[in-house]
Amino acid sequence: MTPRFLLLAAALPIVAPPFILSPADAQSGVSENPYFIDGQKTLSDHRAVKANRKRARNVILFIGDGMDPTTVAAARIYDGQARGEEGEENFLSFERFPYLAMSKTYNTDSQTPDSAGTASAMATGVKTKIGVISLDDNVIAGECASTAKSMVATIGELAESAGLATGIVSTSALTDATPAAFYAHAPSRRWQADIDLPDEAVRNGCTDIARQLIEFSHGDGVDVALGGGRRPFLPAGQADPEDAEITGARRDGRDLTAEWTAKGNNRLYVWDRKSFDAVDPAGAPKLLGLFEPTVMKYETDRADDAAGEPSIVEMTEKAIEILKNGDNGFFLMVEGGRIDHAHHQNNAARALREAQIFAEAVAKADAMTDDKDTLIIVTADHAHTLTFAGYPRKGANILGLVAASPEDENQREGYALAGDGKTYTTLGYAMGPGSLLTGQQKAGERHEPTAEEVADPGYRQQSAIPRSSETHGGQDVTIYAKGPHAYLFGGIVEQSYIYHVIDDALRLRRRAGK
Repeated sequence: MTPRFLLLAAALPIVAPPFILSPADAQSGVSENPYFIDGQKTLSDHRAVKANRKRARNVILFIGDGMDPTTVAAARIYDGQARGEEGEENFLSFERFPYLAMSKTYNTDSQTPDSAGTASAMATGVKTKIGVISLDDNVIAGECASTAKSMVATIGELAESAGLATGIVSTSALTDATPAAFYAHAPSRRWQADIDLPDEAVRNGCTDIARQLIEFSHGDGVDVALGGGRRPFLPAGQADPEDAEITGARRDGRDLTAEWTAKGNNRLYVWDRKSFDAVDPAGAPKLLGLFEPTVMKYETDRADDAAGEPSIVEMTEKAIEILKNGDNGFFLMVEGGRIDHAHHQNNAARALREAQIFAEAVAKADAMTDDKDTLIIVTADHAHTLTFAGYPRKGANILGLVAASPEDENQREGYALAGDGKTYTTLGYAMGPGSLLTGQQKAGERHEPTAEEVADPGYRQQSAIPRSSETHGGQDVTIYAKGPHAYLFGGIVEQSYIYHVIDDALRLRRRAGK
């Protein structure tokens, strides 16, 4: 017997609910949506990507020091807003690269890493201890005697031995941890000049990092080295050419810049904007450029430099123009070193500007090379503690106070209020000097930032934990890649894997006879 409720249901007319669109009508409406259109284009673009398995002629490794995913997201918006856009839909140059992976950044003895251990992983293919430059985990940090059993070849050494041209570019000092990892070996990143060497290191024959750059013996030596850090190359007592109150840091009395030029007629040393601009890349010179006594200026402050200095974009362009003259291809490492320095000071405005100009350097390199023969990798060495929080309206100033949504009842004059009834910024830090500045803390009360305060490029975002310098973060960072063998990047990888892809793309060990 048929249940009564089924008989009743069968007798009722079938009427489609008025709020349900037919598939055809739904597709017609959504097809005009800009996000839907963008999704279809992105799908088409990804379908068109074909893996390039050919051997690379050139490799350019870009390292944004401290440029973690939060920094990239904030810099993307900052970059778009600098052009008058809302910012969220924007892409930085490298964010359009077709291949991505995530890199695990820990050091062998530290959950949260430093630049020495992370750069060494990328430069040598093995992870190592915090503070160590291109020596494996067998090294005893700070002990010269342990280096002999810990030596591992760097990409720079292998590239030169294989006949490639090599270049190093950094907005930090050339003897700082990241650039040093590609040409030097040291059980302490602090051994930048001979004055930094302890007695044990001197007794056992270790040399400082600056000297290792000048005396680099593989191939015909590093071809281009551009960045900051004159002090470790100049003798103690010798006044800096830009600031007479600053002197060199070498107790051995050697002028390593003079030794660089003395190695051959085609070797040039430059230290200011005028001498940099005068270099003719067509002559294929071997170029050493040291544009500051220590680190280079922040991009926000570069125009105020008395002697003038090139931007990271200009240094990258000059390096590629020179390295292209080689017969066998080249390897170039470019570091945006001052992203990290600004983060350490809780200075988000300068950190984002450094990330923005770093992305412009990537775009310049991409435009100057061919995807068919040049592998470009963009990554970071480690993360930071930058936070991106609140519920600011779309298009709100990424560096400003959190702009409240209309329905947010907890607001004042259009700005959202925290639980303490005070305004707060979209960007903040887990720790750092933002909690230690005069006026930031009074009897345990949080200082209320104003729109005028946060508009200053030198403003330090507030931090939760007081510390004189913000620390790195231990989270993964992103790898972006395009060109030959870029398809080998995907998933979650150890940071040391980056070396292995570069080696595979260039056949470095095979060509160097390793």
